[in-house]
Amino acid sequence: MLRMSRLTDYATVLLAALAGEPGRVQTAASLAEQTRIAAPTVCKLLKQLQRAGLVISTRGLHGGYQLSRPAAQISAAAIIDALEGPVALTDCSAGHGNCEIEDTCRVGRVWQRLNLAFRRSLYEVSLAQLAGLEAAPARLPALEREMKAAAARAPVRS
Repeated sequence: MLRMSRLTDYATVLLAALAGEPGRVQTAASLAEQTRIAAPTVCKLLKQLQRAGLVISTRGLHGGYQLSRPAAQISAAAIIDALEGPVALTDCSAGHGNCEIEDTCRVGRVWQRLNLAFRRSLYEVSLAQLAGLEAAPARLPALEREMKAAAARAPVRS
């Protein structure tokens, strides 16, 4: 199963909290209290987000963190890349030379196309949308039906 880490999920929650009050500098402690994420985890994530250029920090008595740019300009891809690294569905979709059998593989190009489509969809979703500050992208009923059907067919793990 393709799944992001809990830390990436928490980072998105923190960024959404910052997006909810643009321009306001918030401390790590206030973000921890607001989001109910443990303070040490909040500090760790804020440092990673700062290194990735998604948040800026201000030192001093009235210091804290805020988004580096408007939430509408931060993509889901940027958030995931900051915490997980670039998304690649398979080794070959990460780029040429990452797979030992790429010279004889018949499915690599299709995986690369799928990875590109997945990345493109991550770029199309903004932090503003994730935070519920902007209208959500158009719903895709056919895709939603297909995903529900696939989930219903999936074997139950115990």
